[in-house]
Amino acid sequence: MATAESIVRADEPLNLTFSEAELEAHRDHITSFIEAQVDAAGVDTVVMGLSGGIDSTLVSHLAVEALGRDAVHGLVMPSEVNRADNMSDAERVANDLLGIEYDVIEINPLVDAFLDAYPDAEGDQLAVGNLRVRCRAVLNYLAGNHEQALVLGTGNRSEALVGYYTKYGDGAVDCHPIAALYKQQVRQLAKHVGVPDDLAEKTASAEMWAGQTDADEMGMDYDTLDSILALHIDGGVPAAGTADQLGVPLDVVETVREMYESSAHKRAMPPGPDPLY
Repeated sequence: MATAESIVRADEPLNLTFSEAELEAHRDHITSFIEAQVDAAGVDTVVMGLSGGIDSTLVSHLAVEALGRDAVHGLVMPSEVNRADNMSDAERVANDLLGIEYDVIEINPLVDAFLDAYPDAEGDQLAVGNLRVRCRAVLNYLAGNHEQALVLGTGNRSEALVGYYTKYGDGAVDCHPIAALYKQQVRQLAKHVGVPDDLAEKTASAEMWAGQTDADEMGMDYDTLDSILALHIDGGVPAAGTADQLGVPLDVVETVREMYESSAHKRAMPPGPDPLY
């Protein structure tokens, strides 16, 4: 994990922001997508986790635009490692900004029950962090099944391409409305639809353990990651050319390439052998 001083920031990051017309087009495209997914599933409502972060905040805003506030049910699921201000931001989004129904469910008892059943994992920071995320996925689907609702995901393109999410955790959803947006585009669209700046610009953290931030764990800020993904992974620009254009060390570009390749299993169905006959 990087320290604040060692986080890589590109000298010349790409500007991936949209024009006003493009912002409106993406807004309409995503809300239409949510409506279409709900219609295709034959349901009327959606359930989603609210973390207080920008991704879930944007998705919840767009879901309300698409379906109306009565059709969106938020779950705020704090654990012992979540910062109190993030959880209060999640409730602020649900209650003050959107006026949607929401429940607050403490997940510590669930996590403790799993660790009681399998104590060998106690103290394994990554395993327990992923467990917290998977407990939230179970609760999302418990509510979704009970309410006959679709479970909305909050993953963006930046996270998906480098596998920065928990398999069968926050990746376990029925659809990802903002899956095509890089992180800086998520922030921009959030502001466009009326999300307050303090929420749109807050430090991103998966909060799998106390004090975690996305930039610390990945070793670079999102502007740098987005730029490498857009140029090298999505754009096909060679690694050396990407490094030169952005003003980052070559090994940083190679690290992103490795993250992309090693996380391919997260973006695919679980493999099985081909039929013998």
